[in-house]
Amino acid sequence: MKLTDNEEITMNGTREMETTEQETSSPCSLVIEAFPVKKSIIVGYALTSKKIKSFLQPKLEGLARNKGILFVAIDQNKPLSEQGPFDIVLHKQIGKEWRRILEEFRLAHPDVTVLDPPDAILHLRNRQSMLQCVADMNLSDSNGRVGVPKQLVIKKDASSIPEAVNNAGLRLPLVAKPLVADGSAKSHELSLAYDQHSLLKLEPPLVLQEFVNHGGVLFKVYIVGEAIRVVRRFSLPDVSRRELPKSAGVFRFPRVSCAAASADDADLDPSIAELPPRPLLERLAKELRRGLGLRLFNLDIIREHGTRDRFYVIDINYFPGKFDFHTFFAIDYHKHVV
Repeated sequence: MKLTDNEEITMNGTREMETTEQETSSPCSLVIEAFPVKKSIIVGYALTSKKIKSFLQPKLEGLARNKGILFVAIDQNKPLSEQGPFDIVLHKQIGKEWRRILEEFRLAHPDVTVLDPPDAILHLRNRQSMLQCVADMNLSDSNGRVGVPKQLVIKKDASSIPEAVNNAGLRLPLVAKPLVADGSAKSHELSLAYDQHSLLKLEPPLVLQEFVNHGGVLFKVYIVGEAIRVVRRFSLPDVSRRELPKSAGVFRFPRVSCAAASADDADLDPSIAELPPRPLLERLAKELRRGLGLRLFNLDIIREHGTRDRFYVIDINYFPGKFDFHTFFAIDYHKHVV
C-alpha cells in the first residue's frame, strides 16, 4: 500500500489528497458545502499571532463566510463582556488573567460555547498528567485495547536517570520528551536513547517512554466535539532487538513527522496501514472528552507491530496545527460543538 506524507484517510477508509491553491475545490470546501448553516455563527477568537497565521488563512475565512460563519478577533485589551455577541469563543490562551476573564465570561454567558476551558487546556501542558486519563480508563473491548507506553518522569539530575530506569523496569530504547508541552519548537523535540550511558546525556525535566515498534506509522486522530477524523502519518522506524546491542547514543529529532519525512514513498503492509476500528476510536474519544473536559484536540496513536488490536496513545495536543484547516469545518457546529 503506497501513501504520501500529505495523504488523508477518512473514517470510511477512502483516501483524500490535499489540494493546492490553484484548484477550484478542496477537502475543506467540499465538507463545508456538505452541511447547511441555518443562521450566522459568530466565532470570536483569541489566538497567538502564529496560530492566526496558520489557521485563519484568507481562503478559510472566505469559505466560512459563504456559509454564514464569521470569525471576529477578540481584543484582549478590552472587556470581553463588551464584545460580541459570540456563539463560540475559540482560544488557545492559558495565562492566569485570561483564565479569570474567560471564567467570568462563561458564567455570565452560559449559552456561548467556549473552546475550551483554560484549566482543561492547561492539563495537556504536562506530559506526566497528559496521558493519565488514558491509563486510568484501561479501555479494552472486542475491537482492541488502548493504553499508554510504560513511562517515567525525570524532573532533575540526569545522573540519576540510569538507576531510575532500572528501578522502574523500563526497556531500552527509550523516547525522551520534554515534560512541558507548551507548543514551542523545543517542546516537540524528541530523543531516542539506545543505551544506559546515553541516558546521562538527556536534559531533565522530561518524560521517558518505552519505544514500541509500530511499523513506522502513527495515526493522528482529530476530535472536534463528536466528530472524528483520522490521518496516517509516518513515524520513527522500528528498532530491531537483535541489532539493539550494537546501537548506542542519543538520536535527536525536531519532531516525529520531520524525522520520518523520507518514508513518504514507502510501500506499507496493509496490516500496518489499517486504521484503528471506528467503534474503538469513538469510545476512546467519548471517554477522553469526558475525562479531559475538551472538545477540540488530537491524539497520536500507534499500533504495536505484529498485532491488530493493541494500541497506544503517545501524545495528546489541544487545538493542533497542521490539519486545523480541514478539521475545523468537518463538523456540524450545532450537532457536535454548540
